[in-house]
Amino acid sequence: MTRDSDAPHERRTMDAQYVGALKNYETAIGHLQKQRYDKAKNLLEKLAAGGPAEVADRARVYLRLCDQKLRPASKPLKTFEDYYLAGVSELNARRLDRAIEYLGKAEKLDSKREECYYALAAAHALAGNADAALEHLSVSVRLRPQNRFQAQQDEDFQSLASDPRFASLLSAARNAPARSGA
Repeated sequence: MTRDSDAPHERRTMDAQYVGALKNYETAIGHLQKQRYDKAKNLLEKLAAGGPAEVADRARVYLRLCDQKLRPASKPLKTFEDYYLAGVSELNARRLDRAIEYLGKAEKLDSKREECYYALAAAHALAGNADAALEHLSVSVRLRPQNRFQAQQDEDFQSLASDPRFASLLSAARNAPARSGA
């Protein structure tokens, strides 16, 4: 069987595709932060349609935000998604107090959503509150271990780079035994 010999090549190809998708995702987030929703939407649509599953899932969330921003609605916030999207929008605009407020309300509506904890961690990190950022990031990672890798790449956590607790939280991914796909 050639399957075993093809595995490293397939893994490198998948890793390169994943890294490429992450770069496109980061570019889209940059457009969101600069309120260029049309450019972000184009990238996010491509990622949602053909990116790796976890990137596609996140792209869909931000795609809804783009749609919301491109056709403003004045409906009151009621659901988890309403508060979450409003919180992410405020986070991207760097209105951190409002982002934390909205994301906190979203968390109260659904305390099992890792993306909410991740966004709260980012907001607190940017606001300079390392303890709250690490607490929320820890929950996010517990709910979705792949968030370790994302946090390593995320500029929002730059203020935590020298914190040994942050390094410890992220190093658990490097120290975990590799899983076999067999």
